[in-house]
Amino acid sequence: MNRETIARSIDHTLLRSDATHGDIENLCKEALDFGFHSVCISPFFVKIAQEALKDSEVRLTTVIGFPLGSTLTDVKVFEAMNVALLGADELDIVINIGALKSGDWKTVRKDLSDVIMATRGFIHKAIIETCYLNEDEKKKAVMTALDAGSEFIKTSTGFGPKGAEIEDVRLIKSLVGDRAGIKAAGGIRTLKQVVDFIEAGATRIGTSSGVGIMKELQ
Repeated sequence: MNRETIARSIDHTLLRSDATHGDIENLCKEALDFGFHSVCISPFFVKIAQEALKDSEVRLTTVIGFPLGSTLTDVKVFEAMNVALLGADELDIVINIGALKSGDWKTVRKDLSDVIMATRGFIHKAIIETCYLNEDEKKKAVMTALDAGSEFIKTSTGFGPKGAEIEDVRLIKSLVGDRAGIKAAGGIRTLKQVVDFIEAGATRIGTSSGVGIMKELQ
C-alpha cells in the first residue's frame, strides 16, 4: 500500500470543542502538505476551512447532529443546508441512536433521509456509532442507512466509549459490498491500524493522527 493511497484515504480530523481558528488553519495546511482526502471539522469552522482550501483538491467534511445524533430532524436539515452553502463537500451525519435503541426504525430512516434529500449532490456518511449497538442493530442500522440514500457508513463519532473495530468494518463490508463506502473512525492512531482497516474493507479513515501516520512512512 503506497503513500498516496494511505494519504488519500484519510479525513484529517479536528473535532475538539476547544479547537481555535488557528488550529483549523493549521489542520488545513497539513492536509494540503500531505495530500489528505479531506479535513473533518465542526460546522462553525467550515467557512474558515473553505477559504484555506480554496482551489485545492482537499475536500471539506463536516459533521451533522454531532456527536449524539439526538437533535431534531429539522435542526439537522437546517445545519446540513447551511454548511453546504458555506462550502462543505461531505456530511458525516450521526443517526438518531435513541430512536434506534427504542426500535423506532421509521424515525431513524426519515431523520437521515430528510438530511440527504435536502443536500443532494453531496457525499453523506451515516455515523451508526457501533459501540452502542448489538450485532442485529448494527446490521439493521447499515441497511437502514443504505435505504435512506447514504453513500458511506461510518463506524463511530470518536466520542463514544469505543471507536472503530476491525470486526465491525468486516461486518459492514459483508452487508454493503460495493454499494457504499466505509469510514472507520475513532481511536485510529498508527499506520498499522490504517492498513488493517483498509484491508478489512474501509475506504476512508477518520483520524486526528494523520501527520504522525504519514511520518511512519518516511
